[in-house]
Amino acid sequence: MSVAVTEGPTQERRPRRRRPWYVELPVMIVIGLLVAVLIKTCLFQMFSIPSGSMENTLQVGDRVAVNKLATLTGWKPEPGEPVVFKDPGGWLPPVPQSGNAFTRTVHSGLSAVGLLPPGDDYLVKRVIAVGGQTVACQGSTLTVDGKTVAEPYLHPGDDSCSGIDFGPLTVPANHVWVEGDHRSDSADSRYHRDGPDGGSVPVADLVGPASAVLWPLDHFSWFGWSGR
Repeated sequence: MSVAVTEGPTQERRPRRRRPWYVELPVMIVIGLLVAVLIKTCLFQMFSIPSGSMENTLQVGDRVAVNKLATLTGWKPEPGEPVVFKDPGGWLPPVPQSGNAFTRTVHSGLSAVGLLPPGDDYLVKRVIAVGGQTVACQGSTLTVDGKTVAEPYLHPGDDSCSGIDFGPLTVPANHVWVEGDHRSDSADSRYHRDGPDGGSVPVADLVGPASAVLWPLDHFSWFGWSGR
């Protein structure tokens, strides 16, 4: 005897209704801001080069990516690395505020999430010596721990001292001694030897190593990071 099998009624799948754009847009903006904050906080941050103190390695207007992941994974600055750091105090002249309070607040907010370059209180220089090392410059010779430092990155026409002799000076622990590649046009550690840290910059003020020039494209270069 055969048994007839009957199928029950089939249910058609209804297409999911798309949310209105005015509902999706705020969600997308919030997600975008969260991603921007994550990237800026943990991965990298963009900085614009405002002066010629690091020429010819970095040009005015270059956009430099700073590796912030390094500071979260035990990075320790080493001599020869270009680094970005917050003004330790008195290195930069006061910048008059421009615009009204609203535009300044908007700019600060967008800078905080990495959508605009940060303020004018950051500098980029090259690490010459680290805590515990002794640095000196006499005539045209730069020495660290008594050994002459070769500086192929110097701006053409500059020498290591560029008319400023100093030292020997011992860099305090947890500090770095920094100088610009355009030695004759850089108000760096040499000019702040009378400061509280003798011209050295606290490691706590370092944002991280400059990893690459990303813009303009014809200036692209990769500095890398050893991960040590």
